[in-house]
Amino acid sequence: MNLFWLRLWRREGVKNWSVRLRGDAYHKMYDSTLLWLTFGLAIIGFVMVTSVSMPIGQRLADDPFLFAKRDALYLSLAFSLSMVTLRIPMQFWQRYSSVLLLLSMLMLLIVLAVGNSVNGASRWIALGPFRMQPAEFSKLSLFCYLASYLVRKVEEVRNNFWGFCKPMGVMVVLALLLLAQPDLGAMVVLFVTTLAILFLAGAKMQQFLAIIGSGVFSVILLIIAEPYRMRRITSFWNPWTDQFGSGYQLTQSLMAFGRGKLWGQGLGNSVQKLEYLPEAHTDFIFSILGEELGYIGVVLILLMVFFIALRAMLIGRRALANDQQFSGFLACSIGVWFSFQALVNVGATAGLLPTKGLTLPLISYGGSSLLIISTAIVLLLRIDYETRLAMAQAFAKR
Repeated sequence: MNLFWLRLWRREGVKNWSVRLRGDAYHKMYDSTLLWLTFGLAIIGFVMVTSVSMPIGQRLADDPFLFAKRDALYLSLAFSLSMVTLRIPMQFWQRYSSVLLLLSMLMLLIVLAVGNSVNGASRWIALGPFRMQPAEFSKLSLFCYLASYLVRKVEEVRNNFWGFCKPMGVMVVLALLLLAQPDLGAMVVLFVTTLAILFLAGAKMQQFLAIIGSGVFSVILLIIAEPYRMRRITSFWNPWTDQFGSGYQLTQSLMAFGRGKLWGQGLGNSVQKLEYLPEAHTDFIFSILGEELGYIGVVLILLMVFFIALRAMLIGRRALANDQQFSGFLACSIGVWFSFQALVNVGATAGLLPTKGLTLPLISYGGSSLLIISTAIVLLLRIDYETRLAMAQAFAKR
């Protein structure tokens, strides 16, 4: 059989993107749809960051391409890191998942001690000219740990309330460290994704009702405890009652969408990016995208995000069906994480959800987010590759 598909892609070396199957036919050993959707979102993100950040770059450093240059550097670093990550087998991530989790906790403690404060939140560690946000790494490390835990304890999670509470306890520890920064948005992502994966693992419904009830109650208390969170909630309900105060950011975002209409004002022709809309190149880049590219551009981006999340869930389902439990649970975690974070970002910019400091994956400006999200996508490609490899081996043994 053609030297068994070139010795099964040279024994898992990621050197060729396809192998000869029969005659002139070739069999892809990667998910091309996921790859091209990722490249497409990254390119759109770079173009939008360049367009949106020109006014603030001009004001801060007299260089309209300041953030575009940084984003290009982060994209280059993400691509280089992806090439390394692609060669690491999933067994490595499973074996060292606990180490990654402890490392993320240590980083979250360090940021509380020596982190840089921006807008009242200490979320970044300065490394020379670069700034790292440990909250982003904590998401990936927690999901690796959860997948590893479910491989070992999936029956306990399904049949024992204590088995269900253990991973939730780990999540709570990370959540407390994130709230100390404070970073409520990252905490919500961890909470929702953890619940979703435990649900997919087969945990009982009554356990979810208890945890969800306590989680909602805790979030309400956290909102009441901090005046700025309460202002965000009230401004979300009706931002026009205080459009120059607590509702300013949301009203400017809604005006950006309104100006976009069907086809948009054209790339580079946004008015709201002229520093009328704060954080336009990070949390609210989707608003400017709607203003410049219109309804058509918004729908295109949402479809691309949806299909990336769908591919992640399909890869996870295929891995679970092939008895690769760690890879399957991790792929599903990444799919839920990617889609939910995009949902929160888009919902906040459109006034459907309260404002949260969450980036739009692969599009918003942010080095830590881009590096971690790209690593997660590459893990999906690696999972898909190993699943196809295992299926090829099973086929050859028949």
